[in-house]
Amino acid sequence: MTPLVRSVRSADTLTRDALAVLQPGFTGTTAPDWLLRRLGEGLVSVGLFGRNVADPAQLAALTGRLRAEREELIVAIDEEGGDVTRLEVRGGSSFPGNHALGAVDDTALTRAVAHELGRRLADCGINLNWAPSADVNSNPGNPVIGVRSFGADPQLVARHTAAYVEGLQSAGVAACTKHFPGHGDTAVDSHHDLPRIATDLPILQERELVPFRAAVAAGTRAVMSAHILLPALDGEHPATLSPAALHGLLRAPATEGGLGFDGMIVTDGMEMQAISATYGIERGSVLALAAGADAICVGGGLADEDIVLRLRDALVRAVRDGELPEQRLADAAARVRALAGRTRNADVGEGAAPAPGIGLTAARRALRLTAAGPYAPLAEPAYVAAFTPLANIAVGDETPWGVAAELARLLPGTETATCTAEAAAAAGTAALVDGLLTAAAGRRLVAVVRDVHRHPWMADALSTLLAARPDTAVVEMGVPQAPPQGALHLATHGAARVCAQAAAEALTDQRLSPDE
Repeated sequence: MTPLVRSVRSADTLTRDALAVLQPGFTGTTAPDWLLRRLGEGLVSVGLFGRNVADPAQLAALTGRLRAEREELIVAIDEEGGDVTRLEVRGGSSFPGNHALGAVDDTALTRAVAHELGRRLADCGINLNWAPSADVNSNPGNPVIGVRSFGADPQLVARHTAAYVEGLQSAGVAACTKHFPGHGDTAVDSHHDLPRIATDLPILQERELVPFRAAVAAGTRAVMSAHILLPALDGEHPATLSPAALHGLLRAPATEGGLGFDGMIVTDGMEMQAISATYGIERGSVLALAAGADAICVGGGLADEDIVLRLRDALVRAVRDGELPEQRLADAAARVRALAGRTRNADVGEGAAPAPGIGLTAARRALRLTAAGPYAPLAEPAYVAAFTPLANIAVGDETPWGVAAELARLLPGTETATCTAEAAAAAGTAALVDGLLTAAAGRRLVAVVRDVHRHPWMADALSTLLAARPDTAVVEMGVPQAPPQGALHLATHGAARVCAQAAAEALTDQRLSPDE
């Protein structure tokens, strides 16, 4: 009977380890029964998304219910602030994103913003944030990073990444620095396809890896891998599945050219097309664990019990078939459990009082104004033309953006029109602009754009509008790569709600109080 008892015990341990390395999501604002049951069986992490958040009280109740089932639990969320927000997914963030903080270039401000954001997360029971983005924005045409990056200078990105990690973790929330080894030089969104980066290793060391070294030095508790193919590092596997990237480059000591990171490695979402369409989620998860990942993030798109069971069983089967060493799975599970225990007993920094207005303060400081000549502030209701690109999946289309709502608070009666690439193609640029001019009916115009340098249709429509109405103010809420245009040009360095508030203040020469 002894072999049978040992086999059952081994099977139970293996199953618990397989569950421990998963970071699944779920639907709804209350914990489903299946999730609570799996927490009792060994699940250690849960990922939250905008669909799980109604308000802080509900979120705190949800995380409290989860911890009633398992006290040492990682509750993770993708809360970058700025364009990528889950806490304020339906209203827009109270914090500007990385690009705005990089534009100010005050590490004390970045640290304070990250601490306040972390304090709000901790109050809601969240103890792991899939942030900050440490990507160097080396390709301004990047469709998925953009304002999520602190900037294009590796040293600037490095010092703000470190400050962000320190600020977040001083509030008792573990940072998960992403997207290793750097997603900034891509022209493809890995949500849709597998980006291929032709960067050679010396450039990678001198540019992309600089912020990650700073994050490791600052004590980041976790690092998230990127679904990008770097042939100079691994010609076959994307970084998430690459032993050379994870076990080698990220884990290797500095004396061997690595980063010497010993914390938890988390994959980016495994349902993203860069992995799922090429390897499949089950096979991809096995390869990621074998390559050195410790936690499998899944649940942004697939968020039910079936995906948890599929991945659990795939990992168990891979160990039994000899594809995944049992010790590698055990080590990964141990790292996840260690972080769960550490965050439960997190040391929260002393002396940092709540700072509810810090986000608006930062957004005001990030605003950059360029005037073609004297510009009279708006004093009457205006007409806002919002040239709206397709939102990438990381941002989502639930989160509002633009300045119309904030401008209408200061100038009641302000109206807005949304212009898209589809509308421009259907009507033609001239007809689209004529329609705007007719609707404006002589009112002052504000054109709002987002990454105008990446969208030819938007640039064409804006130029046509400015030719007809040179007195138009232009608000760029993406990366301000294109030359400033308009009678007044405002670069907000992001589309967070507070960035819109700062822009509305500048357009009207009125001031909103920090608590508004």
